[in-house]
Amino acid sequence: MSSSQPSVSIVVPVRNEADNIAPLIEEITTALDGRWAYEIIYVNDGSTDATGERLASIMTQRDNLRQLRHARSGGQSAAVRSGVRAARGAIVATLDGDGQNNPAFLPDLIAAVEKGSNIGLAAGQRVGRKDTGFKKFQSRVANKVRNAILQDGTRDTGCGLKAFRRDVFLMMPYFDGLHRFLPALVRREGFDIAYVDVIDRPRRSGVSNYGFFDRLWIGIMDLAGVWWLIRRKKPTPEVTEVQA
Repeated sequence: MSSSQPSVSIVVPVRNEADNIAPLIEEITTALDGRWAYEIIYVNDGSTDATGERLASIMTQRDNLRQLRHARSGGQSAAVRSGVRAARGAIVATLDGDGQNNPAFLPDLIAAVEKGSNIGLAAGQRVGRKDTGFKKFQSRVANKVRNAILQDGTRDTGCGLKAFRRDVFLMMPYFDGLHRFLPALVRREGFDIAYVDVIDRPRRSGVSNYGFFDRLWIGIMDLAGVWWLIRRKKPTPEVTEVQA
């Protein structure tokens, strides 16, 4: 795959996912090769295992693979933001690095953004989730509370499979937990959302490195902040430059 200017950037935030690196990259390339000029950006969020070394080894074989490294773990939202800021593609797609998100759904998400003139975000909506019963219960409660307050029309904001216009993402205010409120914030900027059902699958190896309690408890403060942002949004002025 050539390292020429990509139209699509795939951003994968990871922390201590050494054993999941090679299989996931292989699946991403199978899904995208021959369809788009693309790059894969792994954001190594302060890993202490062999994640960095595994990525470095594969980078010698694939010139469209990039690695960004956080000196210290900043969390999933920070990793996604670092990847988007470094991305060269006009469309960015994200997925989790643990293998639960199937890259086979990336083409549908990217195509939804490409084809929709006012689509700012294509969001994966998981079916057949493979998490524990308690984790699924927490997600259901958190999603219901969020949807009742923000009315973003999204039943699953926690799915890592998403595609969006890079410029739309960069319009948004950054805060920890941003990735869970993308639908509401994209609507706030006047764009529409496309939804794609995706099939969840079990994690390949390792354990979750990003805690799940922020789905509700820590997220309450973020929820209040996003509600405030939406309420305070003013119409974007229509601007034209006056020529002399």
